[in-house]
Amino acid sequence: MYTVADLQQIFSACFRQQYNTELVIGNDEPIYLPAGISDIGIDAQDYAQVVLAHGFFNSALHEIAHWCLAGERRRQLVDFGYWYCPDGRSAEQQKAFQNVEIKPQAIEWAFSLACGRPFRPSCDNLNGDEFGNQPDVERFWQDIYCQVEVYLQQGFPPRAEVFIEALADHYGQPYPLQLQQFKQIGDAA
Repeated sequence: MYTVADLQQIFSACFRQQYNTELVIGNDEPIYLPAGISDIGIDAQDYAQVVLAHGFFNSALHEIAHWCLAGERRRQLVDFGYWYCPDGRSAEQQKAFQNVEIKPQAIEWAFSLACGRPFRPSCDNLNGDEFGNQPDVERFWQDIYCQVEVYLQQGFPPRAEVFIEALADHYGQPYPLQLQQFKQIGDAA
């Protein structure tokens, strides 16, 4: 059984004390809030908050991946200082979005494997661009796969590696992760 409560417990055990950060369930869009910062509907806390959307398991993995990438300076900024352009992005905006998402989605894929769950990349542009053109999911998947290869050769970011190991331990999955565990786009679709 996969529950966000388990992820909250694992995340807290790994990071609460050292990074003063908690994984919390939000009502709307996911967001990251540094300690002492509040957002509409979310009270300021003395700890940082990785807020996931509606308690969705995959949302939690994705938001944790972003947190694992963010350096100390970015962890002082609401939502790590990222921009967000909603669904209906132009082709140029979509390309910029996907370029930013390659690394966190590669980490999210590793988290998914460590949980024993399937992974699907998210282009997050369901309606396509202003002309109805859909994002190139195959290319995006391949870019994510290439980033996974880099991480497996050079190492995942340190916090991501800690979380991967903790997830694998909790869910009884093989650790360390190996390239053959990651399926390329044609194999995983």
